[in-house]
Amino acid sequence: MKVLKLNIVLFGVFLSLISCSNSNSTLSISSKVSSIKDIDGKVNELLGRMTLEEKVGQMNQYVGFWDLTGPAPKSGDAAEKYEHLRKGYVGSMLNVRGVENVRGVQKIAVEESRLGIPLIIGFDVIHGYETISPIPLAESASWDLEAIRKSSEVAAEEAAAAGINWTFAPMVDITRDARWGRVMEGAGEDPYLGSKIAKARVLGFQGTDLSAHTTIAACAKHFAGYGFSESGREYNTVDVGTSTLNNMIFPPFQATVEAGVRTFMNAFNVLNGIPATGNKYLQRDVLKGKWGFDGFVVTDWGSIDEMTSHGLAKDGKEAAKIAANAGSDMDMESHLYVKELSALVREGKVKASFIDDAVKRILKVKFELGLFENPYKYCDETREKEVIGQQSFHDAVLDVAKKSIVLLKNDNQLLPLKKQGQKIALIGALAADKNSPLGNWRIAAKDNSAVSVLEGMQAYKENKLVYAKGADVNVGYTAFTAQVHINTTDKSEFPQAIQAARSADVVVMVLGEIGYQSGEGRSRTKLGLPGVQQELLEAVYKVNKNIVLVLNNGRPLVLNWHQQHLPAIVEAWQLGTQSGNAIAQVLYGDYNPSGKLPMSFPRAVGQAPIYYNYKNTGRPTGAPGVFWSHYEDEKNSPLYPFGYGLSYTSFEYSNLQVKVVSGNKVNISVTLKNSGQKTGKEVVQLYIRDHFASVTRPVKELKGFELVTLEPSESKEISFILTEEELGFYDNDGQFIFEKGDFTIFVGGDSNANLQAQITL
Repeated sequence: MKVLKLNIVLFGVFLSLISCSNSNSTLSISSKVSSIKDIDGKVNELLGRMTLEEKVGQMNQYVGFWDLTGPAPKSGDAAEKYEHLRKGYVGSMLNVRGVENVRGVQKIAVEESRLGIPLIIGFDVIHGYETISPIPLAESASWDLEAIRKSSEVAAEEAAAAGINWTFAPMVDITRDARWGRVMEGAGEDPYLGSKIAKARVLGFQGTDLSAHTTIAACAKHFAGYGFSESGREYNTVDVGTSTLNNMIFPPFQATVEAGVRTFMNAFNVLNGIPATGNKYLQRDVLKGKWGFDGFVVTDWGSIDEMTSHGLAKDGKEAAKIAANAGSDMDMESHLYVKELSALVREGKVKASFIDDAVKRILKVKFELGLFENPYKYCDETREKEVIGQQSFHDAVLDVAKKSIVLLKNDNQLLPLKKQGQKIALIGALAADKNSPLGNWRIAAKDNSAVSVLEGMQAYKENKLVYAKGADVNVGYTAFTAQVHINTTDKSEFPQAIQAARSADVVVMVLGEIGYQSGEGRSRTKLGLPGVQQELLEAVYKVNKNIVLVLNNGRPLVLNWHQQHLPAIVEAWQLGTQSGNAIAQVLYGDYNPSGKLPMSFPRAVGQAPIYYNYKNTGRPTGAPGVFWSHYEDEKNSPLYPFGYGLSYTSFEYSNLQVKVVSGNKVNISVTLKNSGQKTGKEVVQLYIRDHFASVTRPVKELKGFELVTLEPSESKEISFILTEEELGFYDNDGQFIFEKGDFTIFVGGDSNANLQAQITL
C-alpha cells in the first residue's frame, strides 16, 4: 500500500508548553527526534523510550468521562481514568467533541504525561457531523461514487473543525437481511458495488493528505461477517462458509485496504466459533498478513470483555490475552488492556513483540495525522465557527439526497406533480417531522434541524397544500435505554386526514420508520409500516385512490399491498438535513429520480435474507409437484430486485455486442436510448454468470455499472471491459483464481436484466 508522504516535524520530549489559546504554536522538540526523516524511524525512536505501561496505555481507549468545563474528577472511576490520562496510559478518547473539549483532554495528555504523546480523538461520524447526509444505505442507492465521496469529505471537514481526527466509518459489511437494523449503515447486498462505495467513502474521509486539517482517519468495520447475523438479530452468531467469506464478505474490506484506510474495527459476532475480537485468522493472518494492512485495529465497544459472555474466555484477563494475541491493537471501553496487559506480558502470556507491533501501528497513524507536529491542529475555534454548517455543505448533502431517491412505481404518470392548480393533501406525522429524517447516527446534529417534507413542499406556492397528521408514529423515546415507543392504538386524528384526502386532487402520504427505528440494536421481525400507519393509509385510500406514497425508512420494507393498490411509490429513505427539499424537488419534477436499490425488497419477511446473487440449488425451477426449491405461499423472487429504480422518462437497451479479444479480455458494448419525454439518468448495469466452476457461482454477479444522462430521443453506446479480475473468484482456500469456460453477459437497468450474450473462454 502506498505510504503517505508527510512533511512532519517530529516530537520528542516537550521542553516548552503550548498555550491553550494558540492552536498554531510551534512545539519545541529534541533535535535527536527531529533529525529522523521517515515516520517508521520516528516511531521506533519513540517506542524505545516508552515503558511497558506507557505502551499498553497507547492501546487503551476511553469514552469521555467527565464534564471538561468543570473541575477534574477527584474520586471514583473517573478519577482513575483522569490519572491514566495524566500518566500517558490513554492512547485515544472517543465521544469528546468541540474544540474546547478536545483541547482540554489533549492538553492533559501532551503537557502532563511524561512523553507527551497526543491522543487520537474518535467519533461516530457515520453520515455527517452536524450537517447530515442521507443514511449510507440511501446514499448507496445513488450509485454515484463521486457524490458519495463528496458526502464523506463534507463530514470529515466538519468533524475535523470540531476537533475530531478519526471516524468509526465506513461500515462496509455486506447485508442481505432487512430485519437487521444496521443495514441502514452499509451499502447493501452486493460486494462489487459495496467495494466501490467503500473505497469512495475512505477517500472522502481521508483525502489525499491525512495530515491536512480537513481530513480524518477512516475505520473500516466490522471485520468480519457482522452483516450475516443469524435471523437478522443484532450481535447474533454468524455461520458462513469460506466461499461466502472470501467472495461476499471480504471484498469491500480489502478494497478499503487498497484505498489506504488507516484503521479497522473488529466485530461483535462469532465467526467459525471464534469471536472476531479474538480471531487470529481474521486479524493477523488475513488483514495484517495476506493483505499487508499497516494501520491499527480497534475493538468494537467492550467487545474484549464480551468474549467471556461468548464462552471463549473465563475472565477479563484471559479475554485480554486472547484479544492481544489475536491482533486487536486498541481496546475500546473494556478497560482490560490497561488493567491486565502489562502483567500478561511479564508472565509470558502475551508476546512483547505483539505489544510493540500494536503501539507502532497506533503511533504511525498519529504521526500521519500530523498530531506530533501540532497536537492542537484540530483545535481552532475560528475554523470551528466558520466551517460547521456552511452553505456549501448543505448544497452537497442536498445533491446526494436527490440522487438517493428511488422511484418504485409511477402509474399513469401521476408524478411529477403539477406545479399549479392542484389541491394536494399532505398526510403523515413524518411529513412534518424535522428529526427522523436525520436518521440514527446523528449524535452531533442539532435536534429538529432537518427540512421537513411539509417545508419542502410549501416552497411550491402555486398549489393549495393542506396538511393533516393522521396519526403519530412514535409516542415517546427513552434515551437511557434507546427504546422507541410506537403508536399502535391512537387513531383519533384519522378523521382530519380522511377529510383532507376526500377533497384533494392528489394525496401525498409520508409514512415509514422514525429515525431511531433502524440502526444498531434495532432488529425487527415485521417489515411493514410500524404502528397504525397501514390502517391510516387504507382509510385514506377508501376516499381517494390518487395517492403518492413517500417512504421514510432505514431498511427495505414489505410493500405488497402498496404495490398492488397505489399508483405511485417513492423510496425516500432518511435523507438528512436537506431531506424535505430533496423530496419536494423530486415530487415536483425539478429533479428526475435516478436512484437504484442497493438491496432487494422482499415480498414477505419469511423470505429474508433475500438477495439477487444467490446460488442455484439442485432443484432450482418448477418441476411437477412440490419437490423443488420454493415456498408454498409466496414467489421466490423479491418484490423489487437489486438495482431497480424508475425514472420520469424511459430507457431502451439494444445492440448488445460482446467480443473476446487478447487473452481473456472481453469487450462489451450496448446502446442505450432515452425513449421518453424528459432528460434522465440511467444506471447501466453489467452482470455475468459463470456457468461451471470448481466452486459453484451465483446466478448473476454485478461486474460493472455506468451512470449515463440522456436527452429525450438521445442514444449512446456504452462500453465495458471484463478481465480475469472480474471473471475470476476466490476458492475455498482464499486464493483468487480464473477458470476458463462458459459465461453469460447481461446488461440492463436492474439485476433482472435480460439482454444477454454467451461467450466461451
